[in-house]
Amino acid sequence: MRKPSETDLYPPVKAFFEALGYEVKAEIGAADVMALRGDEPPVIVELKLGFSLTLLQQGIARQKVTDQVYLAVPRWKGRAGYKAFKGNLGLCKRLGLGVISISAAGEVQVHHDPAPFQPRKVKRRQTTLMAEFERREGDPNKGGATRAGLVTSYRQEALRCAAYLAEHGPTKGAVVAKATDVPRATRVMAANHYGWFERIETGIYGLTEVGQAAVG
Repeated sequence: MRKPSETDLYPPVKAFFEALGYEVKAEIGAADVMALRGDEPPVIVELKLGFSLTLLQQGIARQKVTDQVYLAVPRWKGRAGYKAFKGNLGLCKRLGLGVISISAAGEVQVHHDPAPFQPRKVKRRQTTLMAEFERREGDPNKGGATRAGLVTSYRQEALRCAAYLAEHGPTKGAVVAKATDVPRATRVMAANHYGWFERIETGIYGLTEVGQAAVG
């Protein structure tokens, strides 16, 4: 069975754009494919057998000629291939590049057209990050560290609650909250994320052996 080549992608891409009324020619200057329709800006398509940094760089270089730049690759195979394709699709959207896939049968699918990218901010995520930044005491972690073992504001607050209970014994949640300046102290102790706390009776919490060890 012959190994596929980039030239195999050209006939279906050519036929697709010709059906839209374009005149299509290959290897015009540095462009793999160029299509013209009337007085419209030219369309450039770069053909590759898979996504790569080289393909992205070529697409960006062609944007110096026209905003209408597409990257064309074979259709993905399997779940892993689809996952990788989706990731590259998102990257191309950010770069303002259009993306086309071609099936083994020569079916062309345009996944998105070239367009300026405007990132959609998620206010809730920004609020969450800002709150964590404000609550975090000092800068106890090293940038680039793995998530395991990170000192978060939640852990710092839980430690303050545990330290108070170690000194004063079982205490009502509202008292711990006021004394430690941890407004959510009752929720932290009730959730018992680290296994440090135990409910003695309604609204009153003490330390487990694990909690005692945590505060040393």
